[in-house]
Amino acid sequence: MALIHRATLSPTKAELVAAWLPAQPWFDRAVTELKPIAAYRFDDPAGEVGIESHLFEVDGELVHVPLTYRGAPLPEAEPWLLGTMEHSVLGTRWAYDAVGDPVYRAEVSRVIREADSQARVMVETADGVVEREPWLLVRGSGDGAGSTVVVVRRPGTEQRSTGALTGTWPGQDTPVTLVYLEA
Repeated sequence: MALIHRATLSPTKAELVAAWLPAQPWFDRAVTELKPIAAYRFDDPAGEVGIESHLFEVDGELVHVPLTYRGAPLPEAEPWLLGTMEHSVLGTRWAYDAVGDPVYRAEVSRVIREADSQARVMVETADGVVEREPWLLVRGSGDGAGSTVVVVRRPGTEQRSTGALTGTWPGQDTPVTLVYLEA
């Protein structure tokens, strides 16, 4: 279960991603407009790392960006660092491209192999904690012998029926591959 705090982030997740995307070899162009479409979360079994994957519309193109959030820098993970955010409740958070984070790789692999789904999301409100309905529904295929996690950065460009995490969201009723395991 993921708990979402009523908090202010500076910079926002979208601002961090918009600044980071142009330098990525799989993207490599300027960002004119970035609009959040949907997101899903996984739980870190140790409860230390926030794991959240985002779908953004970037200048008319759908882009998948899994992120992890940590309370301290991840050793030897500088190549995957998007930057830091100030969280009004949790303090400084280091945001990483999740493919470089071993907690993400282990959890998404588990979800795929066990045919599991995203974490329940609980949100702090003025009336207490309430469960938020997911925007994006994901499901693991229940198989997969591979050990390398491959994130599909442009959903819809690649479909896998085994060893995969697929998702649906408003306007996308047919499951789309978001992540798969490769040997």
